[in-house]
Amino acid sequence: MAVEHTLSIIKPDATRRNLTGKINAVIEEAGLRIVAQKRVALTRAQAEGFYAVHKERSFFGELVDFMISGPVVVQALEGENAVAKYREVMGATNPANADEGTIRKQFAESIEANSVHGSDSLENAAIEISYFFAQTEIVG
Repeated sequence: MAVEHTLSIIKPDATRRNLTGKINAVIEEAGLRIVAQKRVALTRAQAEGFYAVHKERSFFGELVDFMISGPVVVQALEGENAVAKYREVMGATNPANADEGTIRKQFAESIEANSVHGSDSLENAAIEISYFFAQTEIVG
């Protein structure tokens, strides 16, 4: 198995409820290491740039509005098969369909306010991590 990096974002619904530590405990208990982390207030331009892949989708405006509604915690995670592992730990996008013990089952408020984002592929993980972090900020 390969050691990989993936991006995690703890979204505004979770930071508003002060769940960063609880979410990070689930991440770390799953065997992933947080190797870079910062709390940021995304600007509209940053959120639009990050989610540009969804620009033509009907939910784009609502997604951007939600992501700038409060602070987020962006993190680079490291571990064996980190992309797949973190997606498993996050749970299904719809918390009603998420497995017990996953982040979204435990903490999400709705499909939209689902507490966390995670990269969906190794390629996107590299792009997403570099959107928020310089290589020198990732400390294993």
